[in-house]
Amino acid sequence: MAPAAERAGTAGPSKRRPWRPSSRRAFSGSVREGQGFAFQRKQKIQQEYKKLLRKEKKAQISQESQFTERYPEHLKHLYLAKEEMLRRRHTKEKQHLPEEECSSTVNPIATPKRSKKKTSSQKAKEEYERVQAKRAAKKQAFEKRKKEREEAQQLYKKKKMEAYKILSKRTKKGQPNLNLQMEYLLKKIQEKT
Repeated sequence: MAPAAERAGTAGPSKRRPWRPSSRRAFSGSVREGQGFAFQRKQKIQQEYKKLLRKEKKAQISQESQFTERYPEHLKHLYLAKEEMLRRRHTKEKQHLPEEECSSTVNPIATPKRSKKKTSSQKAKEEYERVQAKRAAKKQAFEKRKKEREEAQQLYKKKKMEAYKILSKRTKKGQPNLNLQMEYLLKKIQEKT
């Protein structure tokens, strides 16, 4: 018995390894550790918000200094000319506007308007509406074809029943009524011509 037990590997008490938490986790931490999914999402949103604030701060640099101070000497005259052109355009617009509207204009140097791009949700909504319209049109065409097919089948069955009634009539002796059959054939030929 002892040799068989040795071969099976049950010779002595088995040593089990103690459980240790894996360093490779499918997720990165728990909320207790301050590294849960929601925490990471919050950090990302905060980072994006700070980035936006920095961009806005850069955009708020005064317009007057924009053309004169931030550009090299050899390009300064171009930016000054551009500033002058924008001022002239603004004064022309001001002359054409009534008094009330002139006071409401804020900045003589207008920034060009951004072209409004559609967000992914708007694109998805439009795509959804387009697909729904396509499906509705398909369904409507299918219903129309189905109705036409049913009407055609009913008309065919009706004609078949009439023909069957005429052709299946018998005389008193039980013989087929040839006069009615001949009339039916004559009528059919006349309809075709």
